[in-house]
Amino acid sequence: MSTQALSTQQITITSPARLHLGFFDLNGELGRKFGSLGIALAQPVTQLAMTKNDQLKVDGLECKRVEYIVKKLTEVVGCSPKNNVHVRMQQVIPAHAGLGSGTQLALTVGMAYSQLYSLDLTPSQIAQYTARGARSGIGIGTYLHGGVVIDGGRGLDTVVPPMIARADFPEEWRIILILEDCHQGVHGEEEAAAFKNLAPVPAQVSEKICRHVLMQALPALAEHNIVDFGRAVAELQHATGDYFAPAQGGGRYASKNVTQVLTWLENQGVYCLGQSSWGPTGFAIVENETLANELLLRLNQQFANQPLLSFKLTKGCNHGAKVELSHAVSQ
Repeated sequence: MSTQALSTQQITITSPARLHLGFFDLNGELGRKFGSLGIALAQPVTQLAMTKNDQLKVDGLECKRVEYIVKKLTEVVGCSPKNNVHVRMQQVIPAHAGLGSGTQLALTVGMAYSQLYSLDLTPSQIAQYTARGARSGIGIGTYLHGGVVIDGGRGLDTVVPPMIARADFPEEWRIILILEDCHQGVHGEEEAAAFKNLAPVPAQVSEKICRHVLMQALPALAEHNIVDFGRAVAELQHATGDYFAPAQGGGRYASKNVTQVLTWLENQGVYCLGQSSWGPTGFAIVENETLANELLLRLNQQFANQPLLSFKLTKGCNHGAKVELSHAVSQ
């Protein structure tokens, strides 16, 4: 007896990684805390395909985390336990590398699940239900809109930090990612403890950073002035990195190997560089692809004896996550 081929709706979502360049206000005297600047990346990405299924099934990487997200949403929204899915993880952003993997995983899984079962959930709701976006709304902003985004931090009644500004990342600029295997940034309980134990920064420091962001970084983006943009990012990186140094081994950056690369790049005249979030991933932003390729070649030569390090060339992503509907055929 032959089985009949069945066609079921399939949702594929591709969402960008992001750079988190630092927090503006770690003082909080005005009633809000944090506030941050981020950039959506063309690569790496998280990509999954999801279809309805009679049981929960996950293929590929991050299976346990995906299962947790689906079960959590089923519990919170009140779906029937029979509302299961088959998830095929096609690409994933490296976990605990400072590139926003956890938030993008939650949003891609959650939004695909919501669309399949017509739940009408928003990215902010999914972030809330899955305990993402506690201090930064950058991941939600880049998921929705891409580009360079700013969130407004947390007030007393804030659920998810709101996105308050967005700009396109210059098309001609390029980003070199400095990746280190076998090194994870601070996360989970260790991250929560760091925020709890570190004292507030002086108000003057927060005021200075906000001025650099508003009156230097954002105008420089509009004018494609990488020198001034880099100077503003440097102020943000120095203040954030020095504040969190006690929680990440005593240095401005989490990884000694990545620190060596950033120091070398600075000595080569690169204006815009630093560490994304808790790291260990570092970044350098340069004027064009020609310069980026030259630096990439020299980096691979200069650090050839450090096998844990690798370098990836990418650019900004000026659009949000891509959602595609198709039909998967099963027997």
